[in-house]
Amino acid sequence: MRSVDDWRVFVPFGLQIGDSAAPPLPSLAMPKGKKPSEDQPELPLSGPGGSADSAPTPVPYPPVPVLAEADAAVPPPAEIALPVAPQNNDNAPLAHSYRNWFLDYASYVILDRAVPHLDDGLKPVQRRILHTLWEKDDGRFHKVANIVGATMAYHPHGDASIGAALVGMGQRGWLIEPQGNYGNTLTGDDAAAPRYIECRLTVFAREVLFNPKTTNWQKSYDGRNQEPVALPAKFPITLLEGCEGIAVGLTTKILPHNFNDLCRAAINHLQGKTFRIRPDFPSGGIADFSAYHDGERGAKVKVRAKVEQRSRTQFAITELPFGATTESLKASIEGAIAKGKLKVKRIEDMTSETVEILIELGAAAEPDKFIDQLYVFTDCELTLSPAACVIIDDKPSFMGVSEILRRSVDRARALIGRELEIRLGELDDQWHADSLERIFIEERVYRRIEGAKTWEAVLAEIREGLKPHVKKLRREVTDDDVARLTEIRIKRISAYNRFKADEAILALEKEMKQVKHDLAHLTDTTIAWFERLQEKFGKGVKRRTTSDEIEQISAASVVTANQKLYVQRAEGFIALNVRNKDDFEFVQDCTPLDDVVGFMPDATCKLVKVSDKVFIGKDLVHVHVVPKEGDNRFYTLIYQDKESGKAFAKRFQLGGMTREKIYNLAASEGSKLVFLDETKNPESMPKAVTIYLSGRCSARVKEFVFDLSELTVGARGNKGVTVTQYPIRDVKRA
Repeated sequence: MRSVDDWRVFVPFGLQIGDSAAPPLPSLAMPKGKKPSEDQPELPLSGPGGSADSAPTPVPYPPVPVLAEADAAVPPPAEIALPVAPQNNDNAPLAHSYRNWFLDYASYVILDRAVPHLDDGLKPVQRRILHTLWEKDDGRFHKVANIVGATMAYHPHGDASIGAALVGMGQRGWLIEPQGNYGNTLTGDDAAAPRYIECRLTVFAREVLFNPKTTNWQKSYDGRNQEPVALPAKFPITLLEGCEGIAVGLTTKILPHNFNDLCRAAINHLQGKTFRIRPDFPSGGIADFSAYHDGERGAKVKVRAKVEQRSRTQFAITELPFGATTESLKASIEGAIAKGKLKVKRIEDMTSETVEILIELGAAAEPDKFIDQLYVFTDCELTLSPAACVIIDDKPSFMGVSEILRRSVDRARALIGRELEIRLGELDDQWHADSLERIFIEERVYRRIEGAKTWEAVLAEIREGLKPHVKKLRREVTDDDVARLTEIRIKRISAYNRFKADEAILALEKEMKQVKHDLAHLTDTTIAWFERLQEKFGKGVKRRTTSDEIEQISAASVVTANQKLYVQRAEGFIALNVRNKDDFEFVQDCTPLDDVVGFMPDATCKLVKVSDKVFIGKDLVHVHVVPKEGDNRFYTLIYQDKESGKAFAKRFQLGGMTREKIYNLAASEGSKLVFLDETKNPESMPKAVTIYLSGRCSARVKEFVFDLSELTVGARGNKGVTVTQYPIRDVKRA
């Protein structure tokens, strides 16, 4: 049963639910054919507290049924209020969820999907793939399909994202060694199916990424496995491989860098020297880093393909701009050809291990301008917008690539120090164990346990036998140490070689001394580590991208007037390179970048960009191409004004115009253009014109010469001077 509050907004003022005189509640549905005013009286603005004069007249509704006793507690009439706007209830069961769900989702995408972590330079999916490969690493290749399936135990977002990330790392080759068809980054060809290709960790990845002793672990998403929070990377992986990701509210784009450049920059940072790193693209090309700004937000990098001229009419693209493939580049060239911006006879992609796109020019092409035309009209020149963003302390942070390298190198130094400390502890434990074993065997302590009857007695005899020699040790003997001595086999005791034992202990002491030295000179140790890394993996890794300043090329300076402009005056169209020329009239040669101005019979004009076919206005009087530097022509116009009926003459220049906007050249709309003349200089403007009036007008002289020499050149919006008050039939140059 509905409550009283559900119905109270429909009860007229002054009536009370349950009253036998009260009318029934009106229906929410409005009868067809009636207006709202016909259904119920208008309520007073003053409400229940208003004056008696403004109270509405009660409507004779039928009696309303009496409600149940549970609903009988009805508020007095003064408490019945007007309907109020709905308000949010912060105590509703789902209010908290609806208030925070978007922030939770955004945080999840940023932290667990799209943005790399500063500590290891990896996205979560990449880290989980590498961790899976490390778990399964036995030196042999694994089927990619198996690795994808195993990674899903750590990554809950499906096999598609895992497979794509694995193939990408395999194509770059620094962390994953590929085997099989991994596609071609130059042509954009996709990799084969995961069941046909294999992979394994590279030697470089094993050396710089993995160490369980220095790894922080966490539960996987389902709690069944342990996965690393971040791999203990001792190299700036995110700068080496580059990274791109789109999250909620932010994007990250870190360009790849050269391995040797990063090693030298790391050494310079450790030595306290300044350094500068610039991206190096695997596809080569030419890049302008003048606006790189250390890869921070707002930076720009112009990249170009490398184009060679092999003969007068043959050109070859041998290197690609970063972000383009031979397929996308070829498609952009074909698009420019279709639009008439390039005159090319043939284009052929010969790319295999290296890029080679051959272009044969057509007869109408200009070889001197062709390379610049490629940069202006195709994807041979692109602009990149880097924005380095990484996760630090569970928060996204924007910073320059130099700061990323500094923090990564500092972390590598700390990890190397931690590894040395762990190694020193292991060596100390080994020295202690070997020394105890030496005392146990050489001093024949094991003979004391021959008469022991219980386990406790055995341990006590060993401890008693070790007491005279404890001063030779570096720490106290624990119960675990004593128990470990009881596990020595008789065969080992009988074959014990004191000379070899002394050599082993001396080797341990020598290594401990070296580790302590490395810890005391941790910065020098880290520098030596990067030098060894560069010597081992940096041979033959040369920069592929040429750094050079790229000048902006104006499209107007390289475009060629190789298009034929036609006009269809009656229908009001202009077109390029029409085949059926029956209804079209040739205007002039033009370029695909030109603008055209057209004049209509109602004394209006319009500026449009040339295209295959574009409408200007019906019954075109005159069209011409506007020069690239602007329309500097001089116009003489005579028009018949619609409002006054008079004819006016004026001289003007068009000035600046906006495309697709109609400009009225007359004093009023709907006027009639009777004469138009355009010249390139004011000296060529007509000095006088012969006016022929309509034969039906009342003027006695229906033909006269009008002097235009006194008119000055003004703006296109000028009204002009009066020529005649009679309608004009024709105008000709005098």
